[in-house]
Amino acid sequence: MSRESISLNETSKLVLLAGATSASGIASATALVDAGARVLAVGSNQDRLDERLPFVHARYECDLGDFAAVKQLALQVHEEHGSIDALIHLVGGWRGGKSITGQSDEDWEFLHHSVLTTLRNTSRAFVDDLVSSPAGRLAIVSAEAVLNPTPSNANYGAIKAAAEHWVNAIARLFAKQAENAAAVSWVVKALSDKSPEEAPSGHTPVQFLAQAAVDLLEQDAGEFNGARIALPKA
Repeated sequence: MSRESISLNETSKLVLLAGATSASGIASATALVDAGARVLAVGSNQDRLDERLPFVHARYECDLGDFAAVKQLALQVHEEHGSIDALIHLVGGWRGGKSITGQSDEDWEFLHHSVLTTLRNTSRAFVDDLVSSPAGRLAIVSAEAVLNPTPSNANYGAIKAAAEHWVNAIARLFAKQAENAAAVSWVVKALSDKSPEEAPSGHTPVQFLAQAAVDLLEQDAGEFNGARIALPKA
């Protein structure tokens, strides 16, 4: 794990962005920084972090599938920046298959590790920060497939459903222990890195996800803790 920092406003909200080098991560980081947040970008490759996100507060390379590495990341973040106010989890991936018999173990393991394990690890390492923050926030990107199961998408939909369950468990924790914290699942059919004018019909441009990230920090938690929020489509 490595890190490079730049100096920004130390009084703004501190956001940990997991999966930051993706198109959705870059768009969200840009929007959050423009809105005044301090963004800590986390990814699996330091060169990509440095190349794509030179404008954020800090960049951390970390294997989010390794809980020991994530705990070390949390220690480093706390030492260098203090407690975070928001965790936005954008680590993911998609694997399909032909009907139920085509749902391979390899695809299941990939999705379980990429989507669910990284969410469990990051949220366990930072949940106490979010509970103690005056405005703790957790968000993931989920899928319409959770409520629209198909044989060819069974692996993917099942993992996304498990991720939503995990988020809802944290939402229940927030409701009991935090006055103004919220955990939400943003729902899309698919994300697109094209502009809203060029994105395929029914897909969510990453710019819309980025706006949702900004709104997440500004809205009252009581309005959406535990919510499943459908993001706008092109």
